[in-house]
Formats: sequence, structure tokens, C-alpha cells
Amino acid sequence: MSQMIVLGKELLRISPKNACHIEYSYNAGRSWVIRYMGTAAGKFMDLQVVGGEIIALTSKGTYYSTTQGRQWVLRSR
Repeated sequence: MSQMIVLGKELLRISPKNACHIEYSYNAGRSWVIRYMGTAAGKFMDLQVVGGEIIALTSKGTYYSTTQGRQWVLRSR
């Protein structure tokens, strides 16, 4: 797993400033914008693309997103 993944034409990463946030870049990492800002999923530790989902290992369990990281759903604790 990784803290940054390629998602189509975007890069997606765990924010280095706040591990509860997911950021994206549409310009190869020159600038970053927050896509997910929440605490429900806990602190993100790892990201991976599997099929049409993003899988995240967090401090509260394993979560997945089918919305490019905008929303996260608990898969298992």
C-alpha cells in the first residue's frame, strides 16, 4: 500500500499535515486540494486502488471509496 496513488489523471494522497484528510492534485503534484476532511474514518495510514475502489487502512479499520475519495465506507474493523 502507499500514502499516494494515481487515480486516472489525478494523484491522491494522505495529507502530510493531517492524516484525517485526503488531498488530490490534477497538476502532477505541483499543488494539492483537500478532497476529504473528516474524522469518521480515523487517521489514514495506507491507500490502494483495487478495481473500481480505493481501499484505505485507517486507525478505525479498513474503509473503501467508490467516489474518488470523497466519501468513505467501513469495510471491516
